[in-house]
Amino acid sequence: MFGGRKRTARQDEDGAGARPVERYVVGELDDHDEALPDVPVPEPGTWQAPDALEQHLYDLLTRHARGEWPDAEAAEEARGDLILAYLEALAGDLVYVPFRREETSPDPGLRTFPVQDTRIGRLVAVYTRGLLPRPHPHVVYEAYTLRELADDLPGDVDGIAVNQRTPCPLLLAADDEERQVWRALHNEHWDEDGRADRLVTRRTGAPPTGPLLHGLALGAQMCFVNGEAWNNPHYHGLGLSMEHQRLAKWWGVTDRAEWQETQRRLLDREITPWYWEFVLDTRATLAHRHANGRLQAVDATVWRERVETTLRERAAHLPEDEIGPDWEDFVAHVVGLVGQVLRYEARFRADGLLAPDAAVRSVAAWDLGRASMMARWGYGARFATRSEMREAVVEASRAAQCAHTSWPDFSAGYALGRCLHFDDEEFGGWYQEMLAAHQALTTHPDSPWNTVPFRLPQGTELGG
Repeated sequence: MFGGRKRTARQDEDGAGARPVERYVVGELDDHDEALPDVPVPEPGTWQAPDALEQHLYDLLTRHARGEWPDAEAAEEARGDLILAYLEALAGDLVYVPFRREETSPDPGLRTFPVQDTRIGRLVAVYTRGLLPRPHPHVVYEAYTLRELADDLPGDVDGIAVNQRTPCPLLLAADDEERQVWRALHNEHWDEDGRADRLVTRRTGAPPTGPLLHGLALGAQMCFVNGEAWNNPHYHGLGLSMEHQRLAKWWGVTDRAEWQETQRRLLDREITPWYWEFVLDTRATLAHRHANGRLQAVDATVWRERVETTLRERAAHLPEDEIGPDWEDFVAHVVGLVGQVLRYEARFRADGLLAPDAAVRSVAAWDLGRASMMARWGYGARFATRSEMREAVVEASRAAQCAHTSWPDFSAGYALGRCLHFDDEEFGGWYQEMLAAHQALTTHPDSPWNTVPFRLPQGTELGG
């Protein structure tokens, strides 16, 4: 149905002869032959699935294959029970349909479904998330709920081939009656909130311990919030179109050049305001001078005075026209950050996000954690190649190890950065998500904070 194909600069007819169109750089650099899942079937009952959903589907099929029924009627009933259980599992998650890149669209009604004509009818391939291969530049995946699939599949499609060429495949009818069942199961089992705020760890396909895995772990807080596998190097997110929409909405990133610029700025820690780190660095300097490094022992008044004095000393060396009319408001805002930091830290300690004797050393994590995610987002959106994604993740890993001392230290810096950016001392959802992520990541045995050392030995191989 699909195959990898090299694509160079395309030319379109415009009536005046052929004109060159911007090259699809990612396609040229990152083409490969793994457009669709192709997972060998192991000995019965021995497969380690990549995620819980695929394991559940495999277990359903394995139990059914081992079953014995006294007559055809009982066998048919058992088959019906299998199909229902399989569909119930699909109804609680997203499924993914492969499209040629040029045949998809942000408008689902304009997509051209890839239909296979087979001896048993017209089929569309559908896959669960854990089985998706590494992103392909010319074959992309769009995500659907079971209800959306029932509504959007062309009427002449007879069925869906779920997870074909994997250990957990099943052919399902897609006639009008069956689609009504899909809609009903969606209404019963779909829970948007239940898919978020959860720790997901891939059982297979993740890189081994090393800079790549460590760099992926930097995004674990955001992966927890979105219910995505933190250790998955083959990011597809919510499908190509939704990933484009999310990048445009939250980051203003709509093409490769904008992704490259944003990725670079995150890795260089240029998106977080410089004065956040300046305020924390000022406290660190005072702590080393007056309290043997115990940051929480610094007097708040002394801290505020030093922040203001240092700002004014720097301004004294600038031309007057560079200071601007809002200078005094800016100084007041930066000095006011001292109180914000202290109040957030007090709440962090009360909620267990900070140890009783700890303080936030740096907010570098806020940019570097997002840099880890931006690399994956760009890869899933086909703005970045696999190599570029991996290089960015590894660079983020190295920078984080220089700026932070441990996973709890990284967590506190990320949480403070997120709260200063979004929360405005309301301690609302922006903060509560970080608290829930911190609690899960510090206690769950599959958490990277319990399985991946924060400090990697020098010379550690890339991994994966």
